[in-house]
Amino acid sequence: MINLEYFSLSYLGVCFLIFFLTLCGLILYKKAAYKMEILALKNYRTLHTKPTPKGGGIVFSIVFILCIFFLWHLNYLSNSLLCVLGFGGLIATSLGFLDDKFDINAKKKLVVEIFLCGFALYYLDGGPLQNISQIPSFVSTLLSMFFLVWIINAYNFMDGIDGMAASGAIFSCLIIVITMGILNTFTVTTALLIFLSISVSAFLIFNWPPAKIFMGDSGSIFLGYIFAVLIMYTTMNNEVSFTTWVIVFAYFISDTSVTLISRFILKKKWNKPHRSHAYQNIARIANSHVKVTILVVFYNFIWVFPLALWSIFDPTVSLFATILSLTPSLFFSYKYGPFLSSN
Repeated sequence: MINLEYFSLSYLGVCFLIFFLTLCGLILYKKAAYKMEILALKNYRTLHTKPTPKGGGIVFSIVFILCIFFLWHLNYLSNSLLCVLGFGGLIATSLGFLDDKFDINAKKKLVVEIFLCGFALYYLDGGPLQNISQIPSFVSTLLSMFFLVWIINAYNFMDGIDGMAASGAIFSCLIIVITMGILNTFTVTTALLIFLSISVSAFLIFNWPPAKIFMGDSGSIFLGYIFAVLIMYTTMNNEVSFTTWVIVFAYFISDTSVTLISRFILKKKWNKPHRSHAYQNIARIANSHVKVTILVVFYNFIWVFPLALWSIFDPTVSLFATILSLTPSLFFSYKYGPFLSSN
């Protein structure tokens, strides 16, 4: 347990500095992206109407990694967490940025993600399933590896309209921080989530519809990796329950799962770029990114947030609360997802 007052009166100053550094970095990056032609061009699967700088996620990723090194320097972060979050995060955002710039083949990218997840599991002692004696070690490793890779790609899939992935990250960070406050489990994880939410909030200023900068894989792969690692770490250390994490990410889990399964049924290649997610279809029908992003934000705060609180105050209903959190978004994703696109 740590006290978030360890920065004393300078704590708010650190938060402001994170926000300011991200803003300045994004202003500089936007100019550099145009010069280096790191741009998302309009094509058959995009929802924007003009060339827009992409890969802006590299900025908040680097700022957050600097925060990780800062906490490590103050001895609030272990060497293992420095490796898995700091160096692992750097690999994740670098992979994403290279993909933003050079459009890496999906299979090659997957291979790197698998190695990255293996790297993470090494420093996470194999993951939480290693503590379950009934599960063979190699099976738990494979399951944990699959989970990490899935979360990385699931988050990547949700970066399909302006503000969606960024607002989702901010919501998730804040709800988990509130959870840790209720449970009185303030740790270094709390500080990390606060710092991440502040940096992504600065990015959201540029990414809110109509977006001036796209997150790109440099941000979505990074966020997916960081959240996947934190889910495992907090679960292993009894800081936050796994069901609370599932509830918080209910919409993202539902949409990506239904979309992937639906595309298999429709015999569509899962690893090919597409725009058949439910939120993308609705954005085209409504001809508006902002309406859909606000709708998901509204869903998270009105439906998901209360269920998360309910599961925290009464752990005996956590499974039921998890099912309730997933049900509406599963139905929505099925009705307006790939099957609607195919018609």
